[in-house]
Amino acid sequence: MKRQRVIVWFRQDLRLHDNEALTDALKSGEEVFPIYVFDERVFNGNTKYGFNKTDKYRTKFIIESVQDLQNSLRKLGSELIIRVGKPEEEIFEVAQKIKSSWVFCNRERTRDEVQVQDSLEQKLWSIGQEIIYSRGKMLYYTQDLPFPVPHCPDVFSTFRKEVERIVPVREPLPRPQELFNQRSISVEAGEVPSLSDFEYEDFEPDSRNGATFKGGEKEGLNRLKYYLWETDLVKDYYETRNEMIGGDYSTKFSPWLAQGCLSPKMIYFELKRYESERGDNKSTYWIFFELLWRDFFRLMGKKHGNKIFLRGGTKEEIDPSLKNERQLLNLWIEGRTGVPLIDANMRELAATGFISNRGRQNVASFLVKDLKVNWQMGAEYFESLLIDYDPCSNWGNWNYISGVGSDPRENRYFNILSQARKYDPNGEYVRNWLPELSEIPKDKIHQPDLLSEEEQSKCHIRIGADYPKAMISTSKWT
Repeated sequence: MKRQRVIVWFRQDLRLHDNEALTDALKSGEEVFPIYVFDERVFNGNTKYGFNKTDKYRTKFIIESVQDLQNSLRKLGSELIIRVGKPEEEIFEVAQKIKSSWVFCNRERTRDEVQVQDSLEQKLWSIGQEIIYSRGKMLYYTQDLPFPVPHCPDVFSTFRKEVERIVPVREPLPRPQELFNQRSISVEAGEVPSLSDFEYEDFEPDSRNGATFKGGEKEGLNRLKYYLWETDLVKDYYETRNEMIGGDYSTKFSPWLAQGCLSPKMIYFELKRYESERGDNKSTYWIFFELLWRDFFRLMGKKHGNKIFLRGGTKEEIDPSLKNERQLLNLWIEGRTGVPLIDANMRELAATGFISNRGRQNVASFLVKDLKVNWQMGAEYFESLLIDYDPCSNWGNWNYISGVGSDPRENRYFNILSQARKYDPNGEYVRNWLPELSEIPKDKIHQPDLLSEEEQSKCHIRIGADYPKAMISTSKWT
């Protein structure tokens, strides 16, 4: 039997399609009150090492995503309640006012999010209400896995072998089509904040990026349609995924996945439909492979909890050689290491909030393995800047690169010069983000620190003045 009023708390699930919390709420309540809270600790707070917890790129993307959700709900005769503050206080206040029975939400699993949902749950119990949790982040349902979460393999290849050919992916839940029932009680809707409300100035996307990310379910579904059906880019994904220039070398689904504007199950079933209609190959499989990695990191977060954030990672093995060297970190952040591939990636990140997966692995390896800087500092900077930041994926990947996570290989290390020559052989990416190196020929573009005085003069550049001296000689990698 339906209760009269229920709340749907939107979190990192800013969509109508395949939204279990929303689906359950509509089945259970006669009147459904959707709400989104801009958590002041997330949008105005700082990380441990002093970075903005959510910088301008992701803030703008989330604002756009909430606006899109608001528009979609209005078309169904509903209204998204918007608040800025602490979710456990704002939602509790609404729950008291409307005398709701339940708050429906998709469960989160990492530290900060768990603290918020636990706090809200305690408050709701005090007035005879409760949270009904659903699942909204993963490709697989944990109850469908062949092992309980505490027994999840710590090595990805083992996890993949136990899951991919055995466990079916459930079909995505349909998008609501019927109009919401009219509310019998009035609640102030509130307004979507602007960037300036979080002390950021509005900005235009950097044209050098070649990719634009606009938040929202509509844009996420458009990207999925474009990448699969309109362009057939999906069939070449495996060959292009490690490139670094342009908007189409990879799927670019990650920002919409991170905010839940796109369901991983929706991607999977569209991928399967594409394979049945236009054929499958290694590329179409590899996108599924990447979704598996995403689930794996999510499960590591569930299994190991806060360990993914701690210095010793899931292995609980601290590397004493890594130091909190702020000066070295700042040179890395500013793209002033004197190593072109690293600097180009870091300048792209600062200018756009996004870099390729290949770029992320290289800059992370360089910071930890070459500069010997505490990996947590790099992970926090990524948390601040990345438009597609997801706690489990970000911290899981940093655990992995730093050797404190799930990886059977010892001392995973990237030879930066080999990486540069392989993935930017003509230096196009470097020149795109480091115009001061534009006249250096391709055979020297990745080693400007080795240019003679005469060569510098011919290329109209002075190393140490126009471009930094290398913190680590590139001859190390030859």
